Amino acid sequence: MSTLLLTHGAGSNRNAPLLIAISKALDGVDVVRYDLAFRQKRPNGPPRPGDAAEDRAGLREQVLELRQRAQSPIYIGGVSYGGRQASMLIAEEPELVDGLLLLSYPLHPPGKPDQLRTAHLPNIRTPVLFVHGARDPFGSLDEIRSALKLIPARTHLVPIQGAGHDLKGAAATIASAFQDFFK
Repeated sequence: MSTLLLTHGAGSNRNAPLLIAISKALDGVDVVRYDLAFRQKRPNGPPRPGDAAEDRAGLREQVLELRQRAQSPIYIGGVSYGGRQASMLIAEEPELVDGLLLLSYPLHPPGKPDQLRTAHLPNIRTPVLFVHGARDPFGSLDEIRSALKLIPARTHLVPIQGAGHDLKGAAATIASAFQDFFK
């Protein structure tokens, strides 16, 4: 059985409704919902600029613990900020996991398309599945498609029509896309 280490966005935690729904919808996958280091320290509020490196270190430690318990494929994923931290970790250590699931990747701050968060994408050598809402203010579908071209690994984008950054109601679609992409 494969394992998915799944983490939350900046304003949430491991008990976010989307993470719970995905873990219920993913048959045959052991989903480990994980609170990032900043959330373990503070129950509320967004991460601070200095939290990112510690958040990535915590993700790395979790993956290494999962590797000790299972010989099956391990995937990592996250919503928004959590996905960005996972992608930055995998850009630094491409062999750490077998694949990356990015939900509502925060390509740029809302209303600031000139502040792209793509510098690390050319270093990702792991297959990446993006799931993105058509109304997400952190990046349009066209902007996400352009960003995917920066990644030298296999990628796929699943657009969720009518959805915003929260991907509300998309858990079944996400689970199905995950199963298809990471067969």
